[in-house]
Amino acid sequence: MTHGSPNRGAGSILTNSATVWNVLRMPRHNTFKAKHGLGLVLFVAGVTLSAVAVSQTTDPGVVALTPVEMKWTSQGGLAAPGMEQLNLVGDPAKPGPYTLRLKFPKGFKIAPHTHPDSREVTILWGTFATGYGEKFDAAGLKILPAGSFYTEPANVPHYIEIKEDVVLQVSGMGPSQRKFVNPSSK
Repeated sequence: MTHGSPNRGAGSILTNSATVWNVLRMPRHNTFKAKHGLGLVLFVAGVTLSAVAVSQTTDPGVVALTPVEMKWTSQGGLAAPGMEQLNLVGDPAKPGPYTLRLKFPKGFKIAPHTHPDSREVTILWGTFATGYGEKFDAAGLKILPAGSFYTEPANVPHYIEIKEDVVLQVSGMGPSQRKFVNPSSK
């Protein structure tokens, strides 16, 4: 194997070790450049990691709620008229992770729409039906009874129909919203 070969065998370890040894044996002026180069790399890495940490929301701490302590509201970024929303952790309108519950009455329908974030959904009780596509197609609905799970990939059009009163638990990464495929079909 020659130096610089893309082959990643045991010889590349020797090559990398030789490179480190050569850096350590550099004359003083080259060592100065190497140290400052390494310092710059570490500085950039530190700034990047700090930016990622700041952009994430803080840990919500311990959350332990009984059903009586949960406060449902008809308001919320994902609640449409006739349904209720309960934010358990985070806020879907803000950056960061969230978990919420949505309560739908029987017969409720939502036309094809998308969300900017990928979401995971569990049907806690009731019977829910969802389909994927840009047009509502009753034949394309999958019936999901309580205990079922499904995903809503980011920006993938889907639609729903509620077969009986239902409560969903939804987790995602905000900010989230609902964007209708055909805004006139709300």
